[in-house]
Amino acid sequence: MMFFKLSCILGILILWIYNIISLNYFMQLTGILQIKSYEKVKEFLNDEHVGRIASIDVNGFPQIIPMNFVFLNDAVYMHSHVKGEKLDNISRNNKVGFEADRELEFLPSYFEDPHNASLADTLYISIVIKGVASFVSDREEKTLALNGLMEKYQPEGKYDPISSDMRVLDAVSVIKVAPQTLHGKYKIGQHMSPDDRMNLAQKILKRNSPSALETLKIMGFEVTDTGLKMIDEPVW
Repeated sequence: MMFFKLSCILGILILWIYNIISLNYFMQLTGILQIKSYEKVKEFLNDEHVGRIASIDVNGFPQIIPMNFVFLNDAVYMHSHVKGEKLDNISRNNKVGFEADRELEFLPSYFEDPHNASLADTLYISIVIKGVASFVSDREEKTLALNGLMEKYQPEGKYDPISSDMRVLDAVSVIKVAPQTLHGKYKIGQHMSPDDRMNLAQKILKRNSPSALETLKIMGFEVTDTGLKMIDEPVW
């Protein structure tokens, strides 16, 4: 009986220690995956063409809509028709969510093990914002947002910039999301040792998916005549 009690206590102790170690590892990994550079956040948002705004509908359900957007002066701007469900939602409750993400590369399970499907993974970048939405009424700010959208999506120009006295400003609604919290996460191999990161990069190059070369560039690798070369540490 005494041996049984000691075995139970020992088992509970081992489980407790395991949980503590697992929690510490998870917290460390979460910290490593966070984007700490605000410049990198802005760079990603400026490059990404589709974001999603989440508002609460009349029945209390979240509604998520993909939108073109521009990140200007620390706020997200989107243009919209002057009527619509998302506008009604924001009028009732101006607390919204906004996110933009990019799947960089799917990592098949066989990169790690020929049988264990649970080892499949993904390299990615994502930004999640919780904020307050408003409808821009100031014509100068509205003009700034609309021109910002044009500059982002039509960088080659070949259009006349919008001015604040144009009637088109009355035909569109501009939604502004002022972030209350902004969190970025990325997974591009920064949590791995240099040797493991190089090994992963070689597997990505060999698999040769349509996104492989761009992913390797983001990971900090350059493809040379003699093979892969790490030219940048992926620390954001």
